[in-house]
Amino acid sequence: MPEVNGRWVADMKSARQADNEEPAEERAHDFRPVDRGFTKEMAIAEAQRCLRCKKPLCVEGCPVNIDIPGFIEKIAEEKFGEGLDVIHEASMLPAICGRVCPQETQCEGVCIRGKKGQPVAIGQLERFLGDQPELASQPQMSPSSGKRVAVIGSGPSGSLFGASGSANFLSRMTGAGELARNGFDVTVFEAFFTGGGVLVYGIPEFRLPKAVVKREIDGLREMGVKFEYNAVMGNLADAEELLGEKGFDAIYVATGAGLPKFLNIPGENLPNVFFANEYLTRVNLMKANQFPEYDTPTKRAKTVVVFGGGNVAMDAVRTAKRLGAERAIIAYRRTEDEMPARKAELHHAKAEGVEVMPLVSPLEFLKGEDGNVCGVRVQRMELGEPDASGRRRPVPIEDAIEEIPCDVAISAIGTNANPFAKKIGGMELNKWGYIIADEETGRTSNPRIWAGGDIVTGAATVILAMGAGKKAAADMTRVLLGA
Repeated sequence: MPEVNGRWVADMKSARQADNEEPAEERAHDFRPVDRGFTKEMAIAEAQRCLRCKKPLCVEGCPVNIDIPGFIEKIAEEKFGEGLDVIHEASMLPAICGRVCPQETQCEGVCIRGKKGQPVAIGQLERFLGDQPELASQPQMSPSSGKRVAVIGSGPSGSLFGASGSANFLSRMTGAGELARNGFDVTVFEAFFTGGGVLVYGIPEFRLPKAVVKREIDGLREMGVKFEYNAVMGNLADAEELLGEKGFDAIYVATGAGLPKFLNIPGENLPNVFFANEYLTRVNLMKANQFPEYDTPTKRAKTVVVFGGGNVAMDAVRTAKRLGAERAIIAYRRTEDEMPARKAELHHAKAEGVEVMPLVSPLEFLKGEDGNVCGVRVQRMELGEPDASGRRRPVPIEDAIEEIPCDVAISAIGTNANPFAKKIGGMELNKWGYIIADEETGRTSNPRIWAGGDIVTGAATVILAMGAGKKAAADMTRVLLGA
């Protein structure tokens, strides 16, 4: 360890460790993980770059306030189990967060080393520890409180919610874990036949292996969290029934915001025009990439156009590439620099041969002789004055219309509130169908119902959903136990 007179001195000469990626020309043809993660030697070298700031901005930049310098110090000392314990004090899902969180705009985005160079690779270091769960100490569990809590949804918000004491899966997972650790009897109700929510159906294997998600869910199950699958709350039971005849003391709602937004243009209902959620679910959850070994088919296209600029759009276009598309295009109405997707995802997509077509907006999907989509008519755009978001507003260029041939088109322009929040009932919703909940506590208009994740905020990041689950679990614990 680089110390001088017993004081830590960071390694200021070493450059940031490069990501340990599979070759782009090989990985673009299958679903192997893109990033192999740091080796032990890489992790130690990177940990030694940390300045160990007295007032670490990275902790402030983390929505769940992980003691980042604390676990990095343990890596530098080769005390990996202790480092994982440090993370588990704030987050039960480091293997997931280390892979999918937008570190460049959160913890790494405010790292002091990034002011005059490259920030410490915090996400890679978190993943390095998260991939060694066997080294962690057993979580400290409080005695049974006798209280029962229903968690609706097994995504990031709900899952974390149950374990303590990483998007909606993490909000739910976080909440479930937090509550279980605090001595509550927690049951997670999941509409799908498996747990994980968007982490399973939305994020492809090459970005987040399903085995990693399963491992995290198994860890929650070992803590006593129960999972009931194929349980569509709102249809199977509503809030009144859960809090009444089913005997739950409280509910945490984290159903997500998975209802697709429509483009509302002609031809949107043509065959082989997909919403991104449907397209990704077919592959990620229903194994359409392995048809006919699995029963779910999907169109293996020569040319695919994806409309959108976020991480979901990147996942869809990179999936299409792996399904054999000769030309995979991501079309966005603003410029490449303004795409909301993680920079790493854009970098990976371009390295794999994805084309970026900026400043275009779809006007109409075109019908071929066989009745399927055969192309899309688009409007060329230019940037005008800033809109309410602060970004320059795209405006049409007069008479700049062209056609792009394609045999699959995918819409990835965002989502709306899950309508099952209304069916569950018992809570006040806003005019868009999202649950109204306190930002700091997750409390809804019903004193026995808390909520968090995308169904409150709209589509956001995994780590923000986790933060919501953690806050709600802490507040629910205070209320139910009178603490």
